[in-house]
Amino acid sequence: MACSQQDLQGWLDSATEAALAGGAVLRHYWGNLSTIREKGRSGDLVTEADQASEQRIMEVLSRHLPGNHGFLAEESGPQGNLEGDFLWAIDPLDGTTNYTHQYPFCAVSIGLLLAGEPVLGVIYNPIHEELFRAARGLGATCNRQPIQVSTVDQLAHSLLVTGFAYDRRETVDNNYAEFCHFTHLTQGVRRGGSAAMDLAYVACGRLDGYWERGLSAWDITAGIVLVREAGGRVTAYDGSPLAVASGRLLATNGLIHEAMVKQLGRVSPLSGFTPDRGSQAMAEG
Repeated sequence: MACSQQDLQGWLDSATEAALAGGAVLRHYWGNLSTIREKGRSGDLVTEADQASEQRIMEVLSRHLPGNHGFLAEESGPQGNLEGDFLWAIDPLDGTTNYTHQYPFCAVSIGLLLAGEPVLGVIYNPIHEELFRAARGLGATCNRQPIQVSTVDQLAHSLLVTGFAYDRRETVDNNYAEFCHFTHLTQGVRRGGSAAMDLAYVACGRLDGYWERGLSAWDITAGIVLVREAGGRVTAYDGSPLAVASGRLLATNGLIHEAMVKQLGRVSPLSGFTPDRGSQAMAEG
C-alpha cells in the first residue's frame, strides 16, 4: 500500500509527539530508579522507566493513528493490526544499561515499516535533548536542522561504531573479531550501547560507519530511515538489500561502504573463543 507525503508528514509529527512524551518519562526517572531486572538473558535489562515510557508512547500514538496500523513494542510486544502494511517498531528506551548507570547515551526510538520497508523514524535522546527525525522523501534533521552523513572516504580516516548482542557469551557468531579487525584499520571503533543512537550519529556525520548483529526491528527501523535520508547507505553485511528481520546491518556514509563490506567478508570468528565456559571463567577470575 502506498502512502502520500502528507500522510508521512502527519505520522512523523505524531511520532515526534510520542517520542517527546516518552522522553519526558525517562527524564523523570533519570537517577531515580527503584526497579531494575533482567528479562531472561544476562545483561538484558528492563526498568520501570522503560515500561512507563512505552505506555506513554502508545497512548499518544493510539490517539493519532488509523486503526489499520499495528505495533511492535519492545516491552509489551505485538498489538493492533499485524496483518496490514503499517507496522510501528517502538523502543521506549534503547540503551537501558547505559540509562541505569546514568551514562547519557540512550534514546526513545519510534519507526514505521511500510510493507516491511522502513519509511519513517524518530529518535530522541532526552538527556542531551537531541531530536532526530526523518521520513522517506522528507530528509533528515536534528533539532529541526538538516543533517547529512560525513564525507570521509577512506577507512583509515574513519571513526566506526558497533555493539555486542546479548547472546555474545553463548555463541561464536559475535563481532569480537570484527571489532579488533576494524580497530587496526581505522582511527577507532566505539561501542555506544544504543543502536538507535549509533545510527543517528552516522546520519549526522559524527560517525562514519556502523555494523552490528542480534538486533530487533525496534532497535533499527527509525535509524535506518535517518541514515538513508541523510545521504548514507544501509545494507546487509555483504552489501545486498537489507532485511530488517535478519537482525544485522551495515550502515555507512556510503563512501566507505564497499570497503567495509570487503573487510567484513575477510573476518573469521576468534579461534580461541569458547562460548559460556570461557566467559564464565573470566568473570569468576
